Amino acid sequence: MYKNIKFDVDGDGIATLAIDLDGQSMNVWNAALIEEFEAAVDKVLGDDKIIGAVVTSAKDSGFLAGADLRMLGDSGASPSVADAYKAAFNLNRILRKMETGGKAAKALVKGETTKPFAAAVNGLALGGGFELALACHYRVVSDSPKVKFGFPEVQVGLLPGAGGTQRTPRLAGIQNALQLCTSGRPIDAGKTKAQNLIDEIVPHGEVVAKAKEWVKANPKTKAPWDNKGFKFPGGQGAMDPRVVPVFAGAAALAQKMTNHNYPAVQKILSCVYEGSIVPFDTAISLESKYFTTLLMSAQTQNMIRTLFINKQAAEKGMARPKSVPKLDLNKIGVLGAGMMGAGIAYVAAKSGMDVVLLDRDEASAEKGKDYSRKLNDKGISRGKLTKEKSEAMLAKIKTTADYNDLKDVDLIIEAVFEDPGVKKDVIEKTEAVIGKDVVFASNTSTIPITSLAKNSARPENFIGIHFFSPVDKMPLVEIIPGQQSGDLPLAAALDFVGKIKKTPIVVSDTRGFYANSVVMPYLNEAMLMVKEGINPALIDNCAVHMGMPIGPLALSDETSQELGLRIMKSAQEELGDKYQPTGTEDLLEKFVNELGRKGRKSGGGFYDYPEGGKKHLWPELSKHFPPLENQPSPEEVKERLLYCQLVAVARCYAADVVHDPASADLGAIFGWGFAPWTGGPMSHIDTIGVDKFVETADRLAKKYGERFAPPDLFREKAKAGEKFYKAA
Repeated sequence: MYKNIKFDVDGDGIATLAIDLDGQSMNVWNAALIEEFEAAVDKVLGDDKIIGAVVTSAKDSGFLAGADLRMLGDSGASPSVADAYKAAFNLNRILRKMETGGKAAKALVKGETTKPFAAAVNGLALGGGFELALACHYRVVSDSPKVKFGFPEVQVGLLPGAGGTQRTPRLAGIQNALQLCTSGRPIDAGKTKAQNLIDEIVPHGEVVAKAKEWVKANPKTKAPWDNKGFKFPGGQGAMDPRVVPVFAGAAALAQKMTNHNYPAVQKILSCVYEGSIVPFDTAISLESKYFTTLLMSAQTQNMIRTLFINKQAAEKGMARPKSVPKLDLNKIGVLGAGMMGAGIAYVAAKSGMDVVLLDRDEASAEKGKDYSRKLNDKGISRGKLTKEKSEAMLAKIKTTADYNDLKDVDLIIEAVFEDPGVKKDVIEKTEAVIGKDVVFASNTSTIPITSLAKNSARPENFIGIHFFSPVDKMPLVEIIPGQQSGDLPLAAALDFVGKIKKTPIVVSDTRGFYANSVVMPYLNEAMLMVKEGINPALIDNCAVHMGMPIGPLALSDETSQELGLRIMKSAQEELGDKYQPTGTEDLLEKFVNELGRKGRKSGGGFYDYPEGGKKHLWPELSKHFPPLENQPSPEEVKERLLYCQLVAVARCYAADVVHDPASADLGAIFGWGFAPWTGGPMSHIDTIGVDKFVETADRLAKKYGERFAPPDLFREKAKAGEKFYKAA
């Protein structure tokens, strides 16, 4: 009868609904499960021999991790608002039926009861999984550390749409509910119980038995809010003096944190506020109304597509050659134990691989291993890692200066100094000892892979794997095949990135690859603004308000002006007469060679970094770059900072540096922090309209220069009235 639910009734008349979504490693709400779950609820409610039910998971991976966002993503259809609302309300309706037994709220208030449903939560319960548990009358939870609860919907532009914004404040109070629903961060079972959102924490193997005990002892029940006179813990409504400051403060804080870029946060506040004034059934109807409004917006569709659907596809090896069987990568060699090599060694060992970390001498290699020790010590101090697990992980990193120790590795990743001569030396020494089919990958960020592969005796097995710093935190990895790279190195690179749980994109072998080809024009534009006399605080604040994680001047300090100057010099040497000046050459020369302000690590750049204090803009900056008397508006600055990135992305796409809109968007958001609320630059261009993008870029080009001119491909799309995602 059921394909996705194991339905069983024991001798006491208690049904067990063990969710086991067919063909999936994790349970999620999809159309098939929703339909079957309602049928199972109807069976429990309609069978007099069944006294109640326990809802649990038959999977070891978790309880239920929310909705399958693929069914919410844009399928090309345009449903009416009424149809979209009906679909959005469906799960709310089913969970409310389970909660009330299908009875009217008035009947319950007058004293009627319903059959009990208890949740036996044996793993991760996020989003719609958490909402399912909250809709049950009792919640028994495993003591496993893997159990987490939360509402991550806000991270893709949505809100908890199956009663989460209504049951949570009725159990935990409004302040706790607002924090849970707007932050998207998960919490453990202990914190969940402290907030009254679950009832019992029991040994892992006893969750179903304990839930059945409760059902047997409580054959007649109802939700607290279906009792006459129910009150929210801590206050409710528009005028309650206990919660008026909470709502006022939450609204202000939400806009401070989101800079008005995420409507989902505002709508969550509206759901909780309005829901605290009206009856429960009206409240969940309001919740579905706000959910529908978000779901039908281009912004949310863009975020779902990029941050969930396309991200998952990339991480599952969408670009992997099918001709190459899955590779068994158990041991890797990392050449160079500097910051990048040390970070690569850490993420590889953390994922279970053995690592040979090689540097010019044992002491240098050990210094690189210290990076892993420090990160592990931090994890131990925060209770996230045991000393035993730390020692086991560190034992996987073997430090050495002897190339013979690389003889049995499955993959090489080179991360030595950005000097072609140094790289040539390590390539030749390494290839002399490794197996003939072992892939050699370079982590270079500036040197074309094809030119490095000329130093290899096997260029068909050579590829680029470009990490971002710091490796342990940055999620994106660019994979760069050279002109002679075959399918094997591409498969090996994607398999490795999959093992360390990063997000890969495959890009062309060109100077700067994709991310740096956009970041550099972005940083340059900010520096040009400084030269023009635009207030540096205005520049960085506008970028942050636009949705960037930090301002471009602060980012310049992080990457270092010294590196910027070195990249510029390298480009001048390689391109010769073909080099196109950016207008920032003199500024970089001044900062590095005249002022000695080479970036954050060397003491300061655009900002000062006092020890033990907060960073602040360098007070002397205005002496070297006098401010304009009439400053541009924030809107002008934002537009310029946005379009210098959009145009750079458009040029990369038109030149096939990045091959598809999905990779362009993933690379932008996870590579340099392009505003996530847009869904990425290509999504944003589609949303504002390619014609509007071309028109604005042309206006900026006329005012500021050809660097803003859009490529011909985008002009053609604009004339045809087409979108890039539809074509892709």
